[in-house]
This record gives sequence, C-alpha cells and structure tokens, in this order.
Amino acid sequence: MEANARVELTGEVRQRARIVWDYLRMDQEPRGCDVAVVLGSHDLGVATCAADLYRQGFFPRMVITGANSPSTLARFPRGEAVHYREHVLELGVPDSAVLLEDGATNTGENLRYSRALLAEAGISVGSVMLVCKPYMERRAHATARVLWPEADTVCASARTGFDGYLETVGDDRLVMDTMVGDLQRVMEYPARGFSIPQEVPDRVREAYTFLVAAGFDGHLITP
Repeated sequence: MEANARVELTGEVRQRARIVWDYLRMDQEPRGCDVAVVLGSHDLGVATCAADLYRQGFFPRMVITGANSPSTLARFPRGEAVHYREHVLELGVPDSAVLLEDGATNTGENLRYSRALLAEAGISVGSVMLVCKPYMERRAHATARVLWPEADTVCASARTGFDGYLETVGDDRLVMDTMVGDLQRVMEYPARGFSIPQEVPDRVREAYTFLVAAGFDGHLITP
C-alpha cells in the first residue's frame, strides 16, 4: 500500500489493533516530576501534550529529543526535536524551560542522550515524565527501567482512543506499522538487553500475529 495515505481498515483489523493499542498504553496518572523527556516521533501531538502538561505544572523543564527516522524526515526535515521545540514555544512554553537534544535516532539514545544532557547542565533528576505517542508508553517505560533505573518514571501521552488517534494523525498505514513494530520490540528487546521483560497476554500475541499477516510489517526489526 502507498505510504503516507489513509487506508481502509476492516472491522477485524480494527478489533485486533485496539487490543494492541490497549496493551501498549499504560494509562498512568500524571504526577509531578523533576523533568519531562519528550520523545520525538512522527506525531507532533506529542509536543502538544508536553506543552499542556507543562502548563498544568507537572514539571518545570523538559528535554525534547530526536533526530530523524525514515518515517519522520518528510514531516520534520530539520529534525523531530527542532520542530517539537518550535511547537511548544508557539504554545507558550518559555525557551528557558526547554533543553534540545537533536542527535538521538532510537529510544535508547533518546534516554541516554537526554540523561547526559541533563547531567551536563547540572540538573539533578529523581523523577522523569516520559511524554510519547500513546502506543509507545509501554516500550518507553521498559527501556527506562534498563537505562535510567534509579529514576522514578511515569509515562504520559494524549488521552485519546485508537480511532480518534488515526483521525488525528491522518496516516493509518504509518500508525499501524509503527504500533505493530513497537509491540514486537516490547516482546523481543528484553532478550537483547534493551528493556525489561513484560508479560504479553495471549490475546495480544494473537493480535500481533494477525496484523503482521495482514501486511502491517513496515516497522518490524529483523531477527
């Protein structure tokens, strides 16, 4: 199917996709943190969510992190973090509250580079809010437990349902491929030492197998 386009999702595909969506979201209640780490992606709504949470007083500063991936280069040609930063400033977040990390190309680098940037700035961090796409919460959490184990972390994202999220992003193929790929990483990355293991219910594994067979495999990693 053509990239960057709306595609027709059957009722069964949507049903299985919602199973994966519900599993990957952690639905944690936001709480006050020393800093937010805003994970760059194709979804500018992540930056909107971070600005909203900042205005509500959940954290005094944020690190916006991300370079580019093949799926974000066209949307954010100057880099994910650069475009995210411009967006949060437009939404009223002061420049003094934003640190920019524009070199990370994966979630592990997002966290490692952000942590190093905060240390270099002399900012003490005991608690971190990870702001990301809704279906990235579980993977962000699992990665942080390996790379930032001493930090008290909480995940946050836009409060929306699967169908509403598809409408907002406007690219069903991109969302489906990326979500299926995120679930694969949740299942496989612990064996590589990239994240902590998490229980994956049978119905979620079955939904994953169905969606891969249906062709939503554009973001899968190779063995």
